[in-house]
Amino acid sequence: MGALMDLLLLVLLSLLPGVPGLPFYNGFYYSPSGRNLGNGHGEGPFNGVKLVVETPEETLFTHRGASVTLPCRYHYEPALASPRPVRIKWWKLSENGAPEQDVLVAIGQRRRSFGDYHGRAHLRQDGEREASLELQDLRPEDSGRYRCEVIDGLEDESGVVELELRGVVFPYQPPQGRYQLNFPEAQQACEEQDAVVASFEQLFRAWEEGLDWCNAGWLQDGSVQYPITLPREPCGGLGLAPGVRSYGPRHRRLYRCDVFCFTAALKGRVYYLKHPEKLTLTEAHEACLEDGARIAKVGQLFAAWKFRGLDRCDAGWLADGSVRYPVAHPRPNCGPPEPGVRSFGFPDPQSRSYGVYCYRQR
Repeated sequence: MGALMDLLLLVLLSLLPGVPGLPFYNGFYYSPSGRNLGNGHGEGPFNGVKLVVETPEETLFTHRGASVTLPCRYHYEPALASPRPVRIKWWKLSENGAPEQDVLVAIGQRRRSFGDYHGRAHLRQDGEREASLELQDLRPEDSGRYRCEVIDGLEDESGVVELELRGVVFPYQPPQGRYQLNFPEAQQACEEQDAVVASFEQLFRAWEEGLDWCNAGWLQDGSVQYPITLPREPCGGLGLAPGVRSYGPRHRRLYRCDVFCFTAALKGRVYYLKHPEKLTLTEAHEACLEDGARIAKVGQLFAAWKFRGLDRCDAGWLADGSVRYPVAHPRPNCGPPEPGVRSFGFPDPQSRSYGVYCYRQR
């Protein structure tokens, strides 16, 4: 009876590719041709052979612009005498309101990567039972959890790899002032500053490292929160313990507040331009171009302060029209006693009171 059912299943599977309207996944369809439903040696999922996928439990840490391998290997228990055709699929899991993203699908030597991963995602093939994913030129938005799935006909198993880019969270408000951004505008504001909207996990880690900010801001999941290390009356009162305070999810188009952005370590270099005179904002843009660079963005200045130890007591223009300066080693006459990026807000663009911070790509 079991053999009859296996034969019937094989016939039905062989007919599927010709069925009109059959959904194809990303242009790939796994054909059962060559599928062995049992070879007389106990091999195959229908005869007690188990497919096992192995991925690391620990989080992988890396930085922007780097290449990284997300490990994934598979094997059979008990071991098989000969290889079997499999389909390998990688995708980024949904997190903080962001949808799932297809990364790569491979069947034999046929490979296809998708969307922002096109040309950056490759399957590592330096050993038998290898399904590891290689990602190149990493970006801040690449942080997250990735699922590796191995499909052997009707049998499939998967594992998850977590990738985290080292970075820094910073609060941001536009030139128009405090509490002016709805969620799409917040996303655009972070992107313009070489950053992405921070996740709760990233904000929480920044709070653990000492971030204290009284203005509420958007997070990646559409919630509005703010980190407090020193409770005080204007920031929720003295009666609440330190922590990340939350207003919960808010209407993404109607509600307005600031935003917390996340930027990863730099590939290039941020520097204060030596110039004989103070500059207007337009002159600052031109001066950086003449030096073979571009005026730096807010996220680039924060990354240079956090990861390169950039330390200057000179206020300089940035690309968004704000004026800031980074202090890694606090000292007298250089602002507050804590390290950080100081801000003068958004002065008159025609003011000739400041220098400029430039960014040169490597």
